[in-house]
Amino acid sequence: MKKYIIGAGIILSGFCASAQVLTPVKWAYAAKKINNNEAVVLVKATIDKGWHIYSQNVADGGPAKTALVFNKSDEYTLVNKTIEPQPLKKYEKAFDMNVTYFENTVVFQQKVRLVKDKPVIKGTISFMACSNKECLPPEDVEFSVALK
Repeated sequence: MKKYIIGAGIILSGFCASAQVLTPVKWAYAAKKINNNEAVVLVKATIDKGWHIYSQNVADGGPAKTALVFNKSDEYTLVNKTIEPQPLKKYEKAFDMNVTYFENTVVFQQKVRLVKDKPVIKGTISFMACSNKECLPPEDVEFSVALK
């Protein structure tokens, strides 16, 4: 009997070790100066084939929208809202509504006014990735971009 229990334990630990965490979205960050007083922060999502993330402008009652939250700082101030390119749009039965989303890649842009010469711009991206088979739980990713 002990052999069966030990064997089952080894098999189960093998399954657990081979379980993969899905990460269908990879993030990259950059910033570039527009002039001496302003810069643009670029936040790029590279999305695996068959997956998508949602726009910042999804209506309430739908999936978790993408949100970029910038930390308050005495080094910079935000200018207007974060902009995004024109999203795709489709009706999703699961939410009983039209949703806007991105596939492949998307670049979000946030203009900032520089208060100090070389600020470090920090924040958090909240997003939810879905495929036509499943949605992953919403995730938060912290970022930091040093402006040189």
